Amino acid sequence: MIKENLQKIKNSIPDNVTLVAVSKTKPVADLQEAYDAGQRIFGENRIQEMAEKYEVLPKDIKWHMIGHLQSNKVKYMAHFVDLIHGVDKFKTLKEINKQAKKHNRVINCLLQAKIAKEDTKFGLSFQEIEAILTSDETAELKNINIVGFMGMATFTDNTTQLQEEFSSLKKLFDQLKTQHSSLEILSMGMSGDYPLAISEGSTMIRVGSSIFGKRNYN
Repeated sequence: MIKENLQKIKNSIPDNVTLVAVSKTKPVADLQEAYDAGQRIFGENRIQEMAEKYEVLPKDIKWHMIGHLQSNKVKYMAHFVDLIHGVDKFKTLKEINKQAKKHNRVINCLLQAKIAKEDTKFGLSFQEIEAILTSDETAELKNINIVGFMGMATFTDNTTQLQEEFSSLKKLFDQLKTQHSSLEILSMGMSGDYPLAISEGSTMIRVGSSIFGKRNYN
């Protein structure tokens, strides 16, 4: 089923949209099946679990950290992570930079914007994002590269609200892209809302249950 699910999603999205297969809590066998079907980008939300999977799976996989990030755990993935989606503090950027430097790497990061109306979602305000992008302190961090933004919409069936949330981040992205040429990724949309996110300008979607089936939270 995983192969069929992947094919169905890939056939339904435009060429300019990157699919991140969200494999958190899923066994290595499921990831291998997706890999054998051609998938190369996987998203995890726990660093330890991602590091364990990295050790046993093919090395051409690009690993994305999509969960909320604790600074003290960055060191466990700094040698291999390809993209970090959920950076919502300048302090975290500094830690990523520090750990990347130890491995002589430049790690790509997305700033997480708070677009949802729910209090449960993490994220930076649009003003904070602008401040980070323009600050001299950020310019001194040579081992990170801010390549775009990530946003998580409210968990709702209200499509008007979802559209508003996605489009607000797209407007910010377009506005700041004219001043910061490194911005190229807009990560919005998950299994339940990715078609809408794409229609509002998303260039990267994070899809789990529509590929791997329902998740077990044991």
